[in-house]
Amino acid sequence: MWLRDELLKSIWYAFTALDVDHRGKVSKSQLKVLSYNLCTVMRIPHEPTAFEEHFKDDNEGPLSNEGYMPYLNRYILDKVSEDFDVIEFYRMCWTLCYKKNIYPQRLIISDNDAFRVWCIFNFLSEDKYPLVIVIEEVEYLLRKLSEAMGIGWNEERFVDYKLQQNTKSSLSVWELIELVGLIYFSKGTERQILSMGINEVFSELILDILKQGYMMKKGHKRKNWTERWFVLQPTLLSYYTCEDLTEKKGDIILDQNCFVEPLQDKDGKKCLFIIKCSDKSFEINASDKKKKQEWIQAVQTCIQQQRLGLLSPHREARLRRRELRQRQRVEEDDLSKRMRRLQASNESKQKQLEDMRMVCALSEQVAQKSSELEQYLQRVRELEELYHRLEEALEDERQAKQDEEAARKLQTRLLEQEAAKRAELEQIYLQQQRTLSQTEAEKEELRAEQLAKERELQAATQLLERLESERHGALEQYQVRTGLINTPGIILNNAFSFSSYSEINRPQRHKVPLPGGVH
Repeated sequence: MWLRDELLKSIWYAFTALDVDHRGKVSKSQLKVLSYNLCTVMRIPHEPTAFEEHFKDDNEGPLSNEGYMPYLNRYILDKVSEDFDVIEFYRMCWTLCYKKNIYPQRLIISDNDAFRVWCIFNFLSEDKYPLVIVIEEVEYLLRKLSEAMGIGWNEERFVDYKLQQNTKSSLSVWELIELVGLIYFSKGTERQILSMGINEVFSELILDILKQGYMMKKGHKRKNWTERWFVLQPTLLSYYTCEDLTEKKGDIILDQNCFVEPLQDKDGKKCLFIIKCSDKSFEINASDKKKKQEWIQAVQTCIQQQRLGLLSPHREARLRRRELRQRQRVEEDDLSKRMRRLQASNESKQKQLEDMRMVCALSEQVAQKSSELEQYLQRVRELEELYHRLEEALEDERQAKQDEEAARKLQTRLLEQEAAKRAELEQIYLQQQRTLSQTEAEKEELRAEQLAKERELQAATQLLERLESERHGALEQYQVRTGLINTPGIILNNAFSFSSYSEINRPQRHKVPLPGGVH
């Protein structure tokens, strides 16, 4: 049902664009071409004679929207399925209408971004024609864009914008495109950032992309781990080779029989979880524990939505916002009617009191009526006070919602800061561990050098002691031999022979190289 309603909105713009005279009617030839293009884009078998057969009895010229609707429902919308490219369908209707209503050169956004805003408008607009978007949905869209752009929500700025609108409570699509592309984000905003924000909101609301990002996936045949770009939608989880979405590698169909759960660390992967389907299971590894928990929660939400038979989360949220606005309108209308009744009754009672005072001469009757009137007026005052308290309660509820949103954003920011600090501390700890390991290695090397030098010094000391002992022995031997000769004559006569003997029998000292260059 939702698909037909959203298709009708785009077709309404195409029909309106063909109504060049603004009379609410379009010629049959133009509608015939439009019908053929709709069938082509939505992959519906076209019946060339069906159009002429359907309008053969209508010879009054151009057709109104109401006259074209029976043919559109019977031959096109009743046959449509969800297997066609809905974005191509939107773009065809956009091409017919946008050039007549906006001036691209005035905008700070591209034609493609204006097309995305047009699609978002059709998604958020009321189901009444001519199509408009209420100011509450405008605020919702601007909040989403500000969050996607990372600039934060400026409440005062939006309040000033609402004051400029005076009593205007809704916008047309062309006014919304000018608001986004010319007025609201014109100061201090880069075009590229605005374009990225529009694309992110478009992907979330129109393409139903609930979450996307890189993760590792385990193969079913080779059991190897490969990085893939995952895109989560309400009924399936698709994975591609990269984020440009040009090469799809597969789909994981999410139905009410699926379930997701975390896995223990293995294969060097520490952020594992598994999606179990009826025919096979898929092991996936996220980049960190926070992302792992986010993906598990997102997939579990999709499966739960399937089990409850609900629409996509954004369509459910849109429906709840509409119901809330409807209840608020009913309550405000009810309070307004009650106040009008009370005021009318009050005026009637006051008139009765005046008449009674003028007509009735009896003081007792006047006092009795006066007492009744006072009681009634007291009741009126109590009801007025109750009305004011209800208004204050509604205002407090709105403020509480805003405070809750601010607290949620603050908590998210604190968690991100805590994660960053934790990563920084882990880096410092790893650096300290590396420094301690390097210091221990240097100490071991110095101990080894010290032991080697001590062994060399000990060997040199032993060698010196042995040489000193040999020198003393040689000296004592020399003294013993020289003591045998007592006379100078003998000494003179035997000088040559002693000298020769000494040279012959002197012990030869061999120079032994010492460690460390000691001789």
